[in-house]
Amino acid sequence: MNIERKSNRKASEIRPVTIEKNFQPQADASLLITMGDTHVICAVTVEESVPPFLKDTGKGWITAEYGMLPCSASSRMQREAVRGRSGRTYEIQRLIGRSLRMMVDLNKLGERTLRVDCDVIRADGGTRTASITGAALAVKDALAGLQDKGLIAATPLTQVAAISVGLVDGQPLLDLDYIEDSSAEADANFVMTGDGRLIEVQCTAEERPFTRSEFDELTELAQKGINELSALWDDK
Repeated sequence: MNIERKSNRKASEIRPVTIEKNFQPQADASLLITMGDTHVICAVTVEESVPPFLKDTGKGWITAEYGMLPCSASSRMQREAVRGRSGRTYEIQRLIGRSLRMMVDLNKLGERTLRVDCDVIRADGGTRTASITGAALAVKDALAGLQDKGLIAATPLTQVAAISVGLVDGQPLLDLDYIEDSSAEADANFVMTGDGRLIEVQCTAEERPFTRSEFDELTELAQKGINELSALWDDK
């Protein structure tokens, strides 16, 4: 059975992706990533210090904060600055931080922190995966800036991107929007390297247990999506 998707998108097709760099010029690196109707601002600030547990180690750190603006979803939500961060927010920002730390040898950074802010301004599913994909590109630009200033040596980077997949009416779909995600029998978020290695997989049955073969299908779809997102690493 073929699922009718928004914009006549195929089951194995990601949403249109755009990147607008230098979206917040005050940051050390920034961009706006759009994946369909999900829009996220990703900005990096370089701090010449590290958390106490890394002091005097010569090692750097990458950490992330994530938030959704009040009117980013279908109904207004209260600012987390007022009500406090939710468990979901903490979970997502830890996921983003873990993913970004896979990009680079932190020993090459020196004792400095890359603080990454991911702010969702429009949400239509896949906000955490769009945040990871956009944040990785912003970190890449921030590291290039540090190299240009002679503060760090050129160092190999690992491409990192993330994508969602799910089972909707028994059919595997790539890059779920909100409607698809909310009706999925199973959904998953894959964080992977550009060469196909796994960084993190979050996969949950929502309506029924799913089979190993269905999981393998979702993995193959995720790999296809990551391959396409990895092309964003090519400078234009």
